[in-house]
Amino acid sequence: MKLKKNVFGLGFAAMCFVSTSSAQDLSTTRLNVMGRQGIVEMPTAEVAPDGQLALSYSKFGKISRTTLTFQITPRLSGSFRYSGIEDYSESFDTYWDRSFDLSYLLMNEGAYRPAVSVGLQDFMGTGLLSGEYVVATKSIGDKLRVTGGLGWGRLGSYSPLGFSFGERDTSFIETGGTLNFGQWFQGEAAVFGGLSYQLNEKMTLLAEYSSDAYTKEVEQDVFTHKSPINVALDYKLGQNTSVTAFFLHGDAVGLQFSTGLNPKNPKVAGGIETAPLPIRPRPSRSADPIGWSGEWVAEVGDASGIRSALAKAMADEGLALEAMSLTTTRTEVQFRNERYGAHSQALGRLARIMTRAFPPSVETFVLTETLDGVPIHSTVLPRSKLEAYEFSPARSMLDAATFTDPLSLQGDNLVAHEGAFPNTLWSVAPYVAVSVFDPHSPIRLDYGVRGQINYEMAPGLTLDAAATLRVSGDISEEEDDYDDSNIPHVRTSSREYDNRVQLEKLTANWYSRPAQNVFGRLTVGYLESMYGGVSAEVLWKKPSSPFALGAELNYAVQRDFEETFGFRDYDIVTGHVSAYYAFEGGFHGQLDVGRYLAGDWGATVSVDREFNNGWRVGAYATLTDVPFEDFGEGSFDKGIRITVPSAWFAGTPTTETNDFVIQSLTRDGGAKLNVDGRLYDRVRGMQGAEIESRWGKFWR
Repeated sequence: MKLKKNVFGLGFAAMCFVSTSSAQDLSTTRLNVMGRQGIVEMPTAEVAPDGQLALSYSKFGKISRTTLTFQITPRLSGSFRYSGIEDYSESFDTYWDRSFDLSYLLMNEGAYRPAVSVGLQDFMGTGLLSGEYVVATKSIGDKLRVTGGLGWGRLGSYSPLGFSFGERDTSFIETGGTLNFGQWFQGEAAVFGGLSYQLNEKMTLLAEYSSDAYTKEVEQDVFTHKSPINVALDYKLGQNTSVTAFFLHGDAVGLQFSTGLNPKNPKVAGGIETAPLPIRPRPSRSADPIGWSGEWVAEVGDASGIRSALAKAMADEGLALEAMSLTTTRTEVQFRNERYGAHSQALGRLARIMTRAFPPSVETFVLTETLDGVPIHSTVLPRSKLEAYEFSPARSMLDAATFTDPLSLQGDNLVAHEGAFPNTLWSVAPYVAVSVFDPHSPIRLDYGVRGQINYEMAPGLTLDAAATLRVSGDISEEEDDYDDSNIPHVRTSSREYDNRVQLEKLTANWYSRPAQNVFGRLTVGYLESMYGGVSAEVLWKKPSSPFALGAELNYAVQRDFEETFGFRDYDIVTGHVSAYYAFEGGFHGQLDVGRYLAGDWGATVSVDREFNNGWRVGAYATLTDVPFEDFGEGSFDKGIRITVPSAWFAGTPTTETNDFVIQSLTRDGGAKLNVDGRLYDRVRGMQGAEIESRWGKFWR
C-alpha cells in the first residue's frame, strides 16, 4: 500500500508526546556491528554517556567495518565508518567505502513510554549503506531491553509487508560525498526489532529481526541472505571494551572488537603533580611596620633582588619571568607558561609564589601571561582574597578575580628580566605520518625522527625550524591518480615530496599588539612542507567575549619537490575573513570565507566540542566554486579532527597536545595553507572565558 504522508510528521508527533512519568537514563557503551548503539546490526534508541568516544572493528565473511562514534551531546551522536568489501568491484581487490551517520534522541524513556530516536545512516556517501530509521527502545526490569523500529533505504530493503512512503530518489552521484536529501524517509519501508538480555555483569545476549536484505552484496555474490534473524553474544572485557561474536542472516559468523573512552574521565583522576607552595600570610602591621608602610621601596631600589628570587621560584614551577613592575601597593608580573595546559593552574601557582616574594604592603597582584614575549591577558587578584580563600572552594577566588587586556592597564613601567631573552626551545622525537583512504591501501605510514627548534630573539620576534628524517614508509607509493584533475595540484602532489630529509618549516615570526583587544602575526619563510611565502594575520578578541573576528592574507609559492630551498612556478594570493563564536556547553564555531590555494573561492564551517581538560572533537566542511565533478571523489573537502592533551593520559601538567585529522580524501579544492602560530586558539586559551572554564585547577 502507498502512504502519501511525510514521515517527519511521525517524528513531530513523537516529540510532542508528553508524559508526566519520570525520565530514565537508557545508556550503554556496547556497540553493534555498525559501530553505534544498537542490537546486532539494527539501531536502538539507546545512547552512550555524553562525550563518549568509541572505536570498533567488525569482520564477517568478505565484509569489514571500522567505525568511530562520538556522543556529541546527550541526545546527538555521530559516526564515521570505513567499510571494506572483498570481490565487490572489478577495479579493486577490496572496495572501500566511507559513510557518516547521525542519530538524535527525540525523547527519553519514561515509566510507561519507550525512548525514541531518529537516525540517518550513510547520509552523504555513495549510498552503499544509506538508510533512515525511527526506533523505540524500552527497558523491562534491569536486564531486558526491547526495541522496535521502522527503516527506509538499506534498512527498508527486507520488507515482506511491501509498504512505502512516497518515491525514493535513487539517482547516483558518481563523486559521492553529497547530502542525498531526496532519499531521506522515502520509498520502501520495513519493520525491525529485537532484544538484549544481560546474562551477568560481563555477558549480554542479543537477538533481532533485521530489515537489511544486503541487496547489493547479494547481487555481487559476496554475501548470502538466508534469514532476517541475527544473534550475538557480547562479552565485556573492561568498562569500555568488549568483544562480540555474532551470526548474521543465516550465512556469516563474525567477530567485533570495540573500545572507547570518555574525555570527561582522565586516566589519572585529579592529577599526580607535586603540591604547590602554600600561601604565606602577611605578618601583622606591628610585626613589620616598615613592610606595611612602604618604606621598603627606597631600600630595594630597582628590585633586582626580588626579580631574581621570583624568577628562580617560578622556574621551579615551570614558569618563566619575562618582566616585572613594583610599587608600594601593586605589582605586575609578566610570565611565560611552559608547563600547565590549564592556564588557571599556572595562575594559581604563580599567585602562591608572589605571596612569598613581595612585602606586605603590596595588595594588588597583576598576573600577565605572554605569547612569544607579547602580553596577551591579565588577571588581577587581591592579595587579601588569596589569603582568605586558600582553603575555600575555587569559585570564591574566581569571584574576586578580574580579567582584562594588558593594554587597558595604566600600570607602572615594567622592567625586563635579564634572563628572559633570547630563549631557545628545542626537541627531537620520533614521528609517525598517516595517510588514509587510498583505495589500494587504506592505511599508509611513514615514520622517522622530527627535530624542532624555537629561538625567541626578543619579545614578539621568533625563529622557528622543523625537519624530519624519514626512516621508512610507503606514503609516497599511493596509487591514486590525480593527473586528470581540472584544478591546480596544490595538495594531491604532496606525495612527490619524497625526500628522506624534509625541511617542514623555516620561518621568522613577529607577534604584536597593534591596539587594545587586537593581536597581530607576520610569518615569513618556508611556511610548511609544500609552500613558502608570507602570511599576515590580525585578530580582534576581547578577554571575556565569546565572539572574535580575524583576517588572514597570504602570498604562497609552491616549493620544489626535490630541492630543499627551491620553488616551482606556482604562486597564489590566498586569504580569509573569519568569525569565531564560543557557544554554551563547550562548543566552538568558526566560519572562514575567502580564497583557497587552488584559486577557488568559498567558505569553511567548523564546529568543535571542547572539554574543560583540553580535549577537542570536531568536524569541518568546505564548499567552494569548484564543481563537484572537478573536485573529484568526495565532492567537497570535509573531515574530523581530534585534539588529545598529553596531560589527560600522563596525569602530570604539560602543554603538549596530540592533533589528529581524519580527512575524507586529500584533494585540491578547498585547500588551505598550513601555517603554525595562528592566533585564535593560542590567544583564547589564555583569556578569561577559557581560564574560567578550568578554574577548578587554580588551587592545584
